[in-house]
Formats: sequence, C-alpha cells, structure tokens
Amino acid sequence: MALNCSVLQSNFIDGLNRLQNITNKRVTLAILSNVLIETTNNSLILTGTDLEVGLRVEIPAEIHDQGSLTLPCKKVFEIVRESGSDTITIQETENSWVIISAGHSTYNLAGLPSDEYPEFPEYEEDTFVSFEAGIFIDIIEKVIFSVANEEENAYALTNVLFETEKREDRSYVRMISSDGHRLSIMEKDVATDIDLLNLNSGILIPKKGIQELKKFCENKENVDISFEDKQLVARTSDATMVIRLKKGEFPQYRAIVNSIELENKIQIERVPFLDSLKRINIFTEDIFHTIQLEVENGKMILTSQNVDLGNAKDIQDVQYGGDPLILGFNCRYFIDALQVMECDTVDAFINSNNSPCLLTSDVDEGFLGIIMPMQL
Repeated sequence: MALNCSVLQSNFIDGLNRLQNITNKRVTLAILSNVLIETTNNSLILTGTDLEVGLRVEIPAEIHDQGSLTLPCKKVFEIVRESGSDTITIQETENSWVIISAGHSTYNLAGLPSDEYPEFPEYEEDTFVSFEAGIFIDIIEKVIFSVANEEENAYALTNVLFETEKREDRSYVRMISSDGHRLSIMEKDVATDIDLLNLNSGILIPKKGIQELKKFCENKENVDISFEDKQLVARTSDATMVIRLKKGEFPQYRAIVNSIELENKIQIERVPFLDSLKRINIFTEDIFHTIQLEVENGKMILTSQNVDLGNAKDIQDVQYGGDPLILGFNCRYFIDALQVMECDTVDAFINSNNSPCLLTSDVDEGFLGIIMPMQL
C-alpha cells in the first residue's frame, strides 16, 4: 500500500527537528540523509541514523493508508517549517515520490524505498534502568568540552569514559573525558540501583553519541538507559536512541588525579578570574593560547604576548600562602573549565611550577578539572 497520512505541523516539525543533527551531515550512503517514515494505526514513526547514532521518534498522526518510505530529511524539515498550515498531508504516488500538501502549497518530492534503509538496531526490552534526565544533562555539560577531536591519534580520547561506582551504600554514575592536555571528571549521586545496568568495565561512548544523548534528555523528566554489549540504548515514552559503543583502552586517569597534592591551594573568585582570562586571551597566539600566571603575595598576575600584535597584563586578588609560582597554561582550557562551573570561589591546586592544575570547588560537587602545564 502507498503511504497516505495527515499530521499536525507542530508535531511533525518537532519530530524532524530532533533528527537533523543525525541526518544532516556528510555521509557515504545517500539514503542516510533521508528520514524513514513508517505508519502505525494512529502515529508516524520517524527514524534517522548515521550508523553510529540511531533515533526513532513517534508522533501522533491520522493514517489514511499504511505504508513506509524515506524522504530527504532536511528538505522535508524546511517544507514543514516554512508552511503556513497547521496540518501537513503526505501522499505517496509512484516510485517513492510523494505529494506534500500544506494549506495552499503543494510539493512533489522524490524519496527512496524503505527497504533500502538500514535496519534499526534490535535491543533487549527488559534491561532498562530509569534515571532522572537532568543527571545526564549535567554530567555531559561538565565533560563534553574536553573530548579530543576526531583527528587525534589517541583513538580512545575521542570518546567519553562512562563508569558506575558504589561508595558507602550510595550509587554514582561518572563520565571522564580528556584530549591529552586536560582532563574533566563529573559524577552524580543517583537514586537508582546501578547494579541493574550490567556494565562491563571501560564503556566508551563516542563524542557524537554523547552530544545526541544530551539533546535526547532535554525537556524530559526521566530517561530509561540500557547498556548492551555493543550499544547504549536510551528510551522515553515517544522516542528511542541507540548509540554504538567503541572499543579501546582509556588512559589511567586516576594516576594523574592522585599525583596532585591537595595542599598548595590558590583560592580565586571564579567570575573575575574568567573575565580576566578572556581579556588576556585577546593577545595570545591563535594555536596555543599560552599565558603566564605569576602567583605571589595574594596576587595573580596574568600576562600574554603576541609577537605580531603586542601584549596584555591583568592582576587578580587571590588567597594563597605558598611559595611563589610562575606557571604557563593554555588560556582556553581554563576558560572552558570555569564556564561550566557554578561556584563563586574556585580552588586551584598546583604542586609546583611544572605541575598540572586541579580545579574544584565545594559548590560544584562531583566535578574535577585538570589542566596540564605548558613550557614558557
């Protein structure tokens, strides 16, 4: 049978919008730019995949004739977004062509047969554990900025490490990211029996999957999560996302954390420090963003220099009673970490002039950032 249905514009645009980041990218298979549209008795199922992340969304619709086909996702989204009609009608004609009617407008659009579309991954129905969706949003925001780019040689660092742990009868979920120059750790206390997740050690979630998981959790109260051998499955009442997990060995990050002594502490107001870094960054070199931090007698002097433009200097008040320090760091790394923190005062722990800097605070519970030094 040929697909024929009517759907509210608001529901259709919401479903298509959730698929855009998955389908709207350069792909080797042309059909991966399409959305798979399938009918049930009273709804449409929209599916998109890039073979790494797959998303299936169900939206209410009036079904006149059952059917399935694939259409260019971006083009359908643009048609629905710009339509001035509350209702969109899709009617399949011959050779996977459709007529899309929206008020006084009519569009003829070429599609591809649904049997050419990749199968949506199968998953176990009885292995899900429910979490507050906000937990994953918060954790991901705290670590996503320090994931290595795809072109990095260290393959494992292009992913986020996911762990669970029980301490003192409390359950925690944790994500860790690093690009080799900085490390971010965020964990949250959860009111869930994490043993039900059946996790293997060293779960690596690709950066694209982490980004899409965060969007999947937005505006949701709860999300059901399941980890299988090769995939992570997230599910709500109207959508299912499957993320392909990666294989690899993440660096032993605990050794880096334990190497920093929590004694030599600098306390500084976060927002003034962040503003100062942004000013100083104007005169850093474009690639390395190198700045010098000189700490002594309750002052931190920030300086930067660009051989073509000039130099900049900024002074911040700090609380520090240790030996004088002269430090070199990538300014952008400090900015990124401080922007995801929420405290008024940040604690920076540094052993010596050539040691990493550990950032934490009493307010940002569960978060820890480490920035490796640079040679001045």
